[in-house]
Amino acid sequence: MTSLSRPRDGRWIAGVCAGIARRLDLDPKAVRIAFVLSCLLPGPQFLAYLILWVLMPSED
Repeated sequence: MTSLSRPRDGRWIAGVCAGIARRLDLDPKAVRIAFVLSCLLPGPQFLAYLILWVLMPSED
């Protein structure tokens, strides 16, 4: 497994979903769809995304 970081290529907004997909060896589209669908449920999903955006290092 690779380290958890936001990739420079394949980003849409901040690269959080792409980084999670790369870390878990999943398709980035599936992770993005799962995130968007989870936003329809009550909870702090968007806040978690913002926190990950700040905390996840960007690839060099």
